[in-house]
Amino acid sequence: MIKKDKWAWGWVPPLYFAEGLPNVIIASVSVIMYKQLGINNTDITLYTGLLYLPWVLKPIWSPVVDLKSTKRNWFLVMQLLIAVMFLAVGFTVPTQMFFVTTLACFWVAAFASATNDIASDGYYMIGLSEKKQSFFVGIRSTFYRLAMVTGSGLIVVLAGYLEEMYGDNTKAWSYTMIITGLLMLLLTVINFFTTPKFESSLEIETEKPKAFLEVFTSFFKKPNIAVALAFILTYRLGESQLAKVAQLFMLDDLSEGGLAISTENVGIIYGVVGLITLSAGGILGGILISRDGLKKWMLPMMLSLNVPNVLYAIMAITQTKSLAFVVATVAFEQFGYGFGFAAFLMYLIYIAEGASKTSHYAIATGFMALGAMLPGMISGAVQNWLGYDGFFIWVVISALPAFLLLKYLQYPPDFGKKSSTSND
Repeated sequence: MIKKDKWAWGWVPPLYFAEGLPNVIIASVSVIMYKQLGINNTDITLYTGLLYLPWVLKPIWSPVVDLKSTKRNWFLVMQLLIAVMFLAVGFTVPTQMFFVTTLACFWVAAFASATNDIASDGYYMIGLSEKKQSFFVGIRSTFYRLAMVTGSGLIVVLAGYLEEMYGDNTKAWSYTMIITGLLMLLLTVINFFTTPKFESSLEIETEKPKAFLEVFTSFFKKPNIAVALAFILTYRLGESQLAKVAQLFMLDDLSEGGLAISTENVGIIYGVVGLITLSAGGILGGILISRDGLKKWMLPMMLSLNVPNVLYAIMAITQTKSLAFVVATVAFEQFGYGFGFAAFLMYLIYIAEGASKTSHYAIATGFMALGAMLPGMISGAVQNWLGYDGFFIWVVISALPAFLLLKYLQYPPDFGKKSSTSND
């Protein structure tokens, strides 16, 4: 029998890298791809925003992941399907109806990615004790975000390099997506060999729910659930809008209010600077929660997630030509995201505590996805209406509701704190 906490350093990093990569490709890299292929901002944010719908709806089929087969089988099959869909995007980019065909492929990949999230998160919660979950929340967040930086950074750098090499954006993005599909296939193989078969344990089997509807009713009967859901919906209200528009802002011409930074340089900024600062923020966040508990760090981590947005407003107002200021802003934002998201992940784990934790976590993250999807969908229209300067000021204001809800949250102050007597 394989016990909890075994080989966590071997399987947590690649599992969460494979969870983060398809998310960033679908939600963010697609934005840059469509921008470089001539689609306008309003259509880009609307249709790529809709791609987030599977993450909102995933609670509907999350009990099936709990009830049928094992979570390991689920995430391996879904990762393979994602790899195939990314390859399909690469092969359909050169076609005349590329916008429709690539969106269709991204839709299938999005449903597979949302299901992969359910299975991977469930595997994490049953494979690790609470103490290890709190410690590794920073590690999982870091590798999830490293995958996102790889997508929005290194993969975008590759696309920019290929654009320069071929002088043809269509060919460049076709090759880029094929390479991305092969990378996803490699991650699937790695996870096949690194993830232990925890669910063969009788201890794990007893954690499965007994009925489909029981999963949903038990979640909405949790204490103070209305306030908890309001907090989850608003935690990323500002950040989710910024995430859709920030790179469009950097790529757009000066005449449009942008910074006119090249695709390759945007990729380097996120892929190098973002990689380092994100790692530091995510790891530090997990360590501090593990040491002191969630209560002490919730407010500082919320501030770290939102304060960097002020710098984007300054850049838009001044249309700075200082690349150093842009780099510093991205560094601050990526560190703040890694640090601030650790608290959010730990709170979602708390909400999912109890029976059916895999499905309850999926429901909680479904509400999180809804809170990101709706603002993201309208962010392009809001930006067109307010301009980049007004848009980023609005992003700063959007953070306020979550802070107002903070004092009404109910959770153990020491939740996630590693026991001083533990030898783990």
